Amino acid sequence: MYKRLSIVMFPFLLVALIGASVWGYLEHQEKNTILIKAENQYQRAFHDLSFHMDKLHTELGNTLAVNSTAEPSYRKGLVNVWRLTSQAQSDITQLPLTLLPFNKTEDFLANMANYSYRMSVRDMTKQPLTETEIKTLSSLYDHSAEITKEIRGVQDKVMTNNLRWMDVEMALASENEVHDNAIIDGFSIVDKKVGAYEELNWGPGSMGMLSQKKISMLSGNDMTADQIKQKAAQFLGQADTANMQVVENGGNTPENQSFSVVVPSGTNGADSAQMDYTKKGGHLIYFMKPRDVKESKFDLRQARDIANEFLDQHEYKDMSAVSYDQYQNIANIIFAKREKDVTIYPQQISVKVALDTLEVIGLQATDYIYGQVQRNIGQPKITAAEARKQLSPNMKVTGESLAIIKNDLDEEVLCHEFIGKMNNNLYRVFINADLGMEEKIETIRPDQAQAAANKTT
Repeated sequence: MYKRLSIVMFPFLLVALIGASVWGYLEHQEKNTILIKAENQYQRAFHDLSFHMDKLHTELGNTLAVNSTAEPSYRKGLVNVWRLTSQAQSDITQLPLTLLPFNKTEDFLANMANYSYRMSVRDMTKQPLTETEIKTLSSLYDHSAEITKEIRGVQDKVMTNNLRWMDVEMALASENEVHDNAIIDGFSIVDKKVGAYEELNWGPGSMGMLSQKKISMLSGNDMTADQIKQKAAQFLGQADTANMQVVENGGNTPENQSFSVVVPSGTNGADSAQMDYTKKGGHLIYFMKPRDVKESKFDLRQARDIANEFLDQHEYKDMSAVSYDQYQNIANIIFAKREKDVTIYPQQISVKVALDTLEVIGLQATDYIYGQVQRNIGQPKITAAEARKQLSPNMKVTGESLAIIKNDLDEEVLCHEFIGKMNNNLYRVFINADLGMEEKIETIRPDQAQAAANKTT
């Protein structure tokens, strides 16, 4: 009996064993294919980074070699520096370095990209490079040479010893302390050297100075967690603060210091309200009360009116709807500050309204809070009629007003704002009210057209 059963079962067991072996082999092959593909992508990004840093160093040298009066040559060189720096930043984002301290190098490249771009777009016939700016370019040339040398050294080790980036990823993901990894050590050395560089004069539009400038814009003193609870309770219109959870963020970095507040509600904390406040001054920069919105009973115009009333009640005065969108039965309306009949686009607030009950379920006020600066809004030097001459003769203008926007140099400029139709599309065009030059063109989607045509204060 046993022998007969063995004879019958043996073929089935053999087939199962062969099937399991084939399945295991295919799984192993598929896993290897994925690992090889990831490794190849990492290697490509790393070698691209080395190439772009080398080209960046060369381009900085070429830019410094031209005569300072050769404005087109300088502009071309600076555009290439900006392009190569941006490519190097993109290469870094494709490498598994998120767990490795490399922020000094990333900040350095971000400042270099910002610096070269701001100089490349300005009119050098009126604002030629200063001695300070040329000195900064010389320092960038020297620093890029050192960074390139270090990265080349890592590249030589990778190629000579057939090092794998997948090993780096696994080593960084491990909780154990990393030892003797040439790639990690090489990038750590690069970041330490960049961190030791003397602070360069990046000019008024640098990333670091912009962060410090934002902090200086805030009014008021540093707040405590209890004070933030009181502010949150006042905003939500409730008296009890006992169930509020407050967490302080940012550590010792002033520009990142804030408080996060969670106000539980509903069953098991569902539909909890979430809020962020700046530590300095206790300004609300974020509010969200997430929930499912299953249907739309109201339209966007009604949502805009509710959002405008909500802002007015919470002391966000003189706001005008400039655009809105709708997604998953939620209206997202963007408001900008209005002052002396001028729309201040850098000072914006985004409000989310649920279209089933017209409840305000979200607010983003970062630009509004950090945009509260004393502005001296002067009179335009050119008239709207003169500015209109810069528009295409085929554009049918449906609205015009004054507005303040930020140009490519991150400077606020007064503009004539025109809204017009052409080629079955709606456009918003900004013409500099002092120089008569075109500053910016935006395409207005059909679902945004109503807000653009019906600004309210």
